[in-house]
Amino acid sequence: MPSIFSRIVSGELPAYKVAEDDAHLAFLDITPLVEGHTLVIPKREVDYIFDLPAAELAALHLFAQRVAQGVRAAVPCKRVGVAVIGLEVPHAHIHLIPMNKVADLNFANPKIKVAEARMQELAAAISAAVPGAAGKTGQAGKPLESKAERETTEANKAPAPDAAMEQITNLTKDLLFVSESEAPLTPVAYAAPAGALTEAALLKLTGEAAGTPVESVELTHFLRNHTADDGVLGDPELANRYKALQMYLKQELTDTKVYRVGSSPQVTAYALGKTTGGQLVGFKTVLTET
Repeated sequence: MPSIFSRIVSGELPAYKVAEDDAHLAFLDITPLVEGHTLVIPKREVDYIFDLPAAELAALHLFAQRVAQGVRAAVPCKRVGVAVIGLEVPHAHIHLIPMNKVADLNFANPKIKVAEARMQELAAAISAAVPGAAGKTGQAGKPLESKAERETTEANKAPAPDAAMEQITNLTKDLLFVSESEAPLTPVAYAAPAGALTEAALLKLTGEAAGTPVESVELTHFLRNHTADDGVLGDPELANRYKALQMYLKQELTDTKVYRVGSSPQVTAYALGKTTGGQLVGFKTVLTET
């Protein structure tokens, strides 16, 4: 009887695929230890990993190396841990686990539940970050490209600000930013000015009064209390949504920053990054600080 992994390879069972070539497949573990927990397998069903011929074992690890680079680029972590257990499924596989501490690699830890939409976001982010190689194919059967190749390809495409806005709208839906009060995240888009985004240009684009104080803040720092599982939201699922938003803004846009406009007691914050089509997109919200 085929293993569950062989059934994924054949297409009989679905999976959140992140990378694939003629001999190997990588996909998200549906019962992960942490977000981004990825499994790497040979397509040929072999029960025990060290029964693989030396050339196939080496090829599997080289493929896993590329996938691990994608995982580390897409999921905030200090390292990508590697584990081979071999008792769960009779099909050789390697676990790639984003980790910030040794305990993240402990298989005695309870498995976490990740929403389907979040799994799709993670799979897409990891897949986009896996370095390419000649003859390799990605999740949709398209060649995997290097980051430079992807950026060149995207730069030659027609602008698609609507797609970016649609994604921002979906990611910010019903999210609230918590300061001394709560304020919604409102998607925004502006035509990027030629050259650098100066304070004066930002104020003009956003309709703020000339001369209003502007302070730029790094996005991760700005969202740190909202992306933490034990942060101000008090809800890991909401924190995961903020992580997904942060990931999109940092990876799919360039020069993303947060601009705090105005002064206490109310400050308007604009989180903006540039699309390949020359648009500034992101969200704005209001901070109450007394």
